[in-house]
Parts: sequence; C-alpha cells; structure tokens
Amino acid sequence: MAANTGLIVSFGEMLIDFVPTVSGVSLAEAPGFLKAPGGAPANVAIAVARLGGRAAFIGKLGDDEFGRMLAGILTQNDVSDSGVMFDQGARTALAFVTLRADGEREFMFYRNPSADMLLTPDELNFDLIRCANVFHYGSISLIVEPCRSAHLKAMEVAKDAGALLSYDPNLRLPLWPSAEEARKQIMSIWDKADVIKVSDEELEFLTGRIDDESAMSLWHDNLKLLLVTLGEKGCSYYTKNFHGEVPSYKVKTVDTTGAGDAFVGSLLLSIVDDYSIIEEEQGLKEVLKYACACGAITTTKKGAIPALPTRPQVLKLVHGSLSAWKDYILTLLSKLIS
Repeated sequence: MAANTGLIVSFGEMLIDFVPTVSGVSLAEAPGFLKAPGGAPANVAIAVARLGGRAAFIGKLGDDEFGRMLAGILTQNDVSDSGVMFDQGARTALAFVTLRADGEREFMFYRNPSADMLLTPDELNFDLIRCANVFHYGSISLIVEPCRSAHLKAMEVAKDAGALLSYDPNLRLPLWPSAEEARKQIMSIWDKADVIKVSDEELEFLTGRIDDESAMSLWHDNLKLLLVTLGEKGCSYYTKNFHGEVPSYKVKTVDTTGAGDAFVGSLLLSIVDDYSIIEEEQGLKEVLKYACACGAITTTKKGAIPALPTRPQVLKLVHGSLSAWKDYILTLLSKLIS
C-alpha cells in the first residue's frame, strides 16, 4: 500500500477518561481507576497517525497538568498540535467511564465548563484547516457557545477549501440538556457532511429503528457514504448506488471505548488520497474490513488511545482470520471428499 500523504484534521474535545480497574461494577463500587487519555475527535487523529497517516487536532485544553499531558500525547503519537489552544481559567475535561461486564460503557462527565467548551472562532488555526484533505468532527462541540460557533466556522472554512467533511455524532446524552435538544442539534449540521458514521444505538436514537429503511431515511443529496457500526457484528454501508454489510472479527472484548474512533480513523486514512474508493463497492468493502479489524483490536484493552492499533497489529488479525477461514474450508472439503 502506498504511503498516504493527505492531511486529516480532527476538531473537538480531548479529555481524560477514568476507567474502573474492575469491569462490571458501578462507579461507587470501583476499587480504583485507570487514567486513559481520550475524546472521540482526538482518538480519531491518533488512530490515523498510528496507522501511518498524517493527522492534526484542533481543540482547547485546560492550562493544567492534564491539558499539558494530553498535548504531549498528541505529539508523542505524531499528531500535529498546531491547532491546540490552552485556557487558563477552565480545567481539562474529565470523564468517569463505567465498564459493564459485556465491555459496554456508561459515562459521568466533569465539565463546568471545561476548556474545550470555551474555544472561540477567533482562536481557530485557519491555515491548518485550509490544509485539510479531510475535516472530521463530532456533535459534543455543538452543545454550548462559544464552541458551537467555532465548530460551525471551522466546518465552513474546511468546506470552502475543498475538504471532505466527516461526521461522527458520538452521542453522549448526559452532556445534553435533553434528548430532544441532542437530536435537534445533531441533525442541524447533518446535510453538510460527505461521510457520516453512526452506531446502531445512534441510528435508533435518531430514527426509532435499526434497519436499512431507517438508515436511508437519513440520506441527503450531498452525502457520499453513510455507515452504521453494529458492534461485534461489523457494519452496514450505504451509498447512492449500493449498500451492504461487512462482518467484524472475533476478539475477546475488554472495553469498547474508542472502537468506533479506530474504525473512523482507518476509513478516513484509506480514502484521504482517493475519494473515489467510496464509489466502487468491492474496494469499499476491503476498506471497511480493515476498519472493522481496527475497531475490534481496540476493544481488547482498557481505554481508547492506549488500545488504538498499529498497521502490523491489524494485518496480523486480518491475515490470521483469513488463515483460520481457509483451514476451516479445507477441513470441510476433506470431510466431504472422504
């Protein structure tokens, strides 16, 4: 595979996740917590870089030890921090994440307000945004001003400069005033995106159902690709000309935090230099198989960023699964022949 040269810029929040050292307990029952850097847009940027791509992050951190630590983690992972600002009056956001026995999560956030909420349009690095081949964002930055205005301005500048706009709503209901407001604001920028990824839970939240018809009800004329991730079942894909499903890989799930971000990072890296891959179904399916492998690997460790895979790890899983499948087919054929 040729080296990817296009720049992927992620906009939004970066924070500290505190994950219980024991799964399947409430926050009150947890004997301790593992400190893990996270925040969906930052996770995507690091996922891109860890897979060998060029990535940058735009957002605001507190001018505190956690904020400086997070900025350092970006640079340590070869993500440009030229779009990062620091706020002296607000802290870096924190989230306590409970892990159920099945690896799924529940969140408790500390943002009152946190630094990421205070990013203003005037603080944006417009030169960096105009260099983006892909501009990726979520919905958490839409919740309050001034970050909402900064988000909208950044999208506008990126689109005018010719970037592909990528949107993962990354629904976190506890952060919104109400479910109705969350739905309204998530949909307020829906028709601007070229690529949208939602989870099956987010699809149900937005439409009331999880099926092809409900997914296609979210289609808009500017959209090139709609993806619905289905957890351990893989993902569904929809374009204007075709749709289908791609299975995931069997792994031992420990923590699902960051799996969707790894999936998105892998996808964006695969198309950053050639958007036309989206238009050819077989090529798109190969891209999505690789993305599913990235997501699967990320669930095998606690925390998001620490678990994001490298290219050799992904290839090992993909090729290992192919070998297992070939062995199964050969065994089946030998039994039929005998």
